[in-house]
Amino acid sequence: MDETQAQLIAEQLRHANSLVKAEMEALRAEMGHYRDLTNLRLSELEAARLDHENRLRTATDGVTQFKLWAGLANGGAGLMSIVAMLKAFLGG
Repeated sequence: MDETQAQLIAEQLRHANSLVKAEMEALRAEMGHYRDLTNLRLSELEAARLDHENRLRTATDGVTQFKLWAGLANGGAGLMSIVAMLKAFLGG
């Protein structure tokens, strides 16, 4: 093998090395994009979960308030029925 062939092989190896480096850089960039996209999706899911929890809490509070008012109204109606019954019995 003479000097020209050795230089040619060395140049081919340098070229192959630079191709491998470029491919690795492209893969690193692609993985960075995937990581950023995954982090964005995760943060959106977490925000949606928090929003869902807040909606559930609000709905639960509304149901609790409705039950309270319904119970008070029902109790008031029952009390008025007792008053009317006593009035009827006592000759009012």
